[in-house]
Amino acid sequence: MFQDRLLKKGLLASVMASAFVVSAFSSSAVAEDKKEVKLGVVTFLSGGAAGPFGIPARNAAELLIDAINKGQLPGAYSSVGLAGAQIAPIFVDENSKQKVADYKKLVQKDEVDAVIGYISSGSCKAIAPVAEEEKKLTVFFDCGTSQVFEDIITSPKYVFRTSAHATMDNVAAARYVVDTVKDVSTYSGINQNYAFGQDSWRDFSGSMKVLKESAKSVSEQFPKVFAGQYGAEISALLTKKPDIVHSSFWGGDMEALVIQGGGRQLFSRSKVVLTGGETGIERLGSQIPDGTIIGARGPNGPLAEDSALNDWFVKAYVDRFKSLPTYPSYHMAQAILGVKSAADKANSTDQAATIEAFKGLEFEVPSGKISMNLAGGHQATQGTAFGTYKFDKASGKGTLVNIKRYNAACVNPPEGMKSLEWIESGFKGAVCK
Repeated sequence: MFQDRLLKKGLLASVMASAFVVSAFSSSAVAEDKKEVKLGVVTFLSGGAAGPFGIPARNAAELLIDAINKGQLPGAYSSVGLAGAQIAPIFVDENSKQKVADYKKLVQKDEVDAVIGYISSGSCKAIAPVAEEEKKLTVFFDCGTSQVFEDIITSPKYVFRTSAHATMDNVAAARYVVDTVKDVSTYSGINQNYAFGQDSWRDFSGSMKVLKESAKSVSEQFPKVFAGQYGAEISALLTKKPDIVHSSFWGGDMEALVIQGGGRQLFSRSKVVLTGGETGIERLGSQIPDGTIIGARGPNGPLAEDSALNDWFVKAYVDRFKSLPTYPSYHMAQAILGVKSAADKANSTDQAATIEAFKGLEFEVPSGKISMNLAGGHQATQGTAFGTYKFDKASGKGTLVNIKRYNAACVNPPEGMKSLEWIESGFKGAVCK
């Protein structure tokens, strides 16, 4: 259950200071109680991943929490709080060498009622089993490795992830390449040497083997995560001259690759696919070469379709932070909205009730519909989209053209099948509209 709260002093006196307690998230709490939910929010607040990733995610958390507490969200989310409870966030920097200790401090010392967090797949791999041991509702908002539920905790109870895992990104990237690029005979990859990068290349190259059997992989580069300098890897790619270069680089690494690779003509000699390139559109502008294929780990940012919720989110974010929300912002928003949807559905903020309502939940977010339909209802799927970058000199802004959308059943494995198994089966059961 979520952390217990003592009833008000006057009520305690009436029962002679007994140890009677009631959950902060309990629907049985007396009406005069002031309800408050402590929410741990973990994201990069320092280091190379903070600017393009962690701060936009924190911004979205602040925006959504304020709006929920005041009942200012549109439509189905207009009610105040989480089942009426106010949210009190505690922000923690993911850029730490003691991530597990930081998590345990949130749970044991700060006594948070739930945790939303984690951008790095390495963080999620470390935290997932700890969250299950601590029996604390924990919602991963961004990390992409499919290993979390396919290998590490295969029967989750307390851990959820409200964004689709990276298999979606890389299957869709391969489909987009086959759909839009003529005469692809060779492809290569440059991906970070840890779970997310390894999984991403595995899924993209595996998908290419199925979708474009005649094309061959000619180079696989795995530099250290956050290395920052990629001269040797770029040289290797230029030597092989592949038609396609795939990269799941994110944050500062992605921006460094664009700047360094662009300067050495990598993007003009090969068609480069950046599955997480959307975060660089506003930050890099004309430095991203035209023709680069860009994804946003879901239909986020410029890939989001029109909706009242997305209109509200973009306007509110720009008004407050003077910049457009990027996909880390969208991912944080959908995690918070997932928790609100579950608590409101349960009409309670009791942990057990919230978890039960969360499993298999479908809810709307600024990027569309989220379905919690993998890992026994703990892992989200959604559709996605890719586009091709074009910089408009007149406006001084970049945009995406030739956008293609892929529905959830086309790019996510079905329940009961691991990602690699599904890809190697030729996408058994996939339904592409």
